Amino acid sequence: MTKPLSVTEIERKLTVPPSFSIPDVIEALSTVGEVSVERRRTLNAVYYDTADFRLARSRVTLRRRTGGHDSGWHLKLPPIDLASDAREERVLPLSAGRPGRVPTVLAQSVIALTGGAELSPLATQQTRRTPYVVHTPGGRPGVEIVDDLVTITDGVHAGTEYREIEVEVLEDPDLLEPVVFVLLDAGAETSTAQSKGVRALVGDQPLSPLIDIGSRPRPKQPASAAVRHHVRTQVAAIITQDLRIRRHLPDSVHQYRVAARRLRSVLQAFGPLVDDTWARSLRTELGWIADVLSQSRDREVLEARLIDAVRALPPEVDGAAALVSIQGHLDAELAEAKSSIDAALASPRYAELMATLHAAAAAPPTTELAEGTSSEVLPPLADASWRKLAKQGRRLHNEIEGHDDHWHRTRITAKRARYTVEACVPVFGGPAKKFAKQLAGVTELLGEHQDAAIAAELVLRLSTTARGTRAPFALGALYAQQRLRVAEARREFVETWPRVSHSGWRMWMRNGL
Repeated sequence: MTKPLSVTEIERKLTVPPSFSIPDVIEALSTVGEVSVERRRTLNAVYYDTADFRLARSRVTLRRRTGGHDSGWHLKLPPIDLASDAREERVLPLSAGRPGRVPTVLAQSVIALTGGAELSPLATQQTRRTPYVVHTPGGRPGVEIVDDLVTITDGVHAGTEYREIEVEVLEDPDLLEPVVFVLLDAGAETSTAQSKGVRALVGDQPLSPLIDIGSRPRPKQPASAAVRHHVRTQVAAIITQDLRIRRHLPDSVHQYRVAARRLRSVLQAFGPLVDDTWARSLRTELGWIADVLSQSRDREVLEARLIDAVRALPPEVDGAAALVSIQGHLDAELAEAKSSIDAALASPRYAELMATLHAAAAAPPTTELAEGTSSEVLPPLADASWRKLAKQGRRLHNEIEGHDDHWHRTRITAKRARYTVEACVPVFGGPAKKFAKQLAGVTELLGEHQDAAIAAELVLRLSTTARGTRAPFALGALYAQQRLRVAEARREFVETWPRVSHSGWRMWMRNGL
């Protein structure tokens, strides 16, 4: 399967009055750099989307374009930073997919947006383009200005014609703003229109978000409103992080897992409010993808923890050999984990999960009990989740020397309780939010305990395979350091638990609002 070429596109779009002429401002542009007039081109593009415009609603465009120097399949993704002009574009040659059929690799890369819905050719357009290039002082092509006359030739908006100026960075981003300034000074205006692809598909009509979370549910509304709000919030987060994982952005794996765990936990805690068969199936699939992602996330956490710890060892402890041992082990596991993630995201099982999540966001199957008011139905469910944690928390508080596994199980229970209470925050506001904050402190503390315990276990295991080198001594020091952190986390928990378990945080569970 051909891998798309990923390029960064930095451009600004401008609108101009009918009388605007770039040749009239070439002299002014020459103060920025030498200007050359390039050969006119005719570009023909076919735009693909789902029947309900799921790509356009996500600010994503997919086209097959012929003519010009960049003929091929183009998938344009929105800026990572919404204030930025930079977009990522993934490009494949025309041969990667025949007309009417999107290349598999591009269809898979937007599966979270489409939910498996068919991508079809929905609009075509012709662009008659007149290009101008502003060169750098060294003679390199710095910025390209294109004067486009666009005609939508097929689709709902066929016959629409408009003019647009684009200024795109070729090799020198520093020339972008000076060139744009000259054009604005000559009468152009910054365009507020949607992209060419979106205009070809839907014209100028506003589009609703892909996942419309809706307004905050209220205490007197049915509990089903709270269920829908939570499901949509987490599905929207999963879709966002799917795209970020595919773009290799920081913390994307972690945030995806958080959203998956939140949804999975609340489906369990709100079990009486949703169809049991549906919820169990979805929880299983969310658990599967979270487990796949955990392989990468756990390695990243261990690397950050242990590499920094090695470097912080006293000078008399030679950590070089230990660093080699740790880094080699983690690099191998991380490479394997990333391969597993790529395979999972490209699998039919994942496509089915995305289809299920889209359907869940549209209408999660709720039960008759969910039609009771949120103020009456939700507090008992949140309280039940808390009681499970309270039982385990009391045991840890009284048995500080318990096995690591007991602490890990309590951490899982604490996360479920936290996520359940957080799902109630939109309904009950401040009181629930304050309790959720207390539970967040507990989960973070138990998370530190778990990370230290896993790190200690790893360096102990590595020390047995590093005999005959200088690594075991440093690894032993790291083991003692991490076990000390385990003990510290336990003492902090014992100090923190009485405050967290105070009944005052849970008055809203008994009173509602």
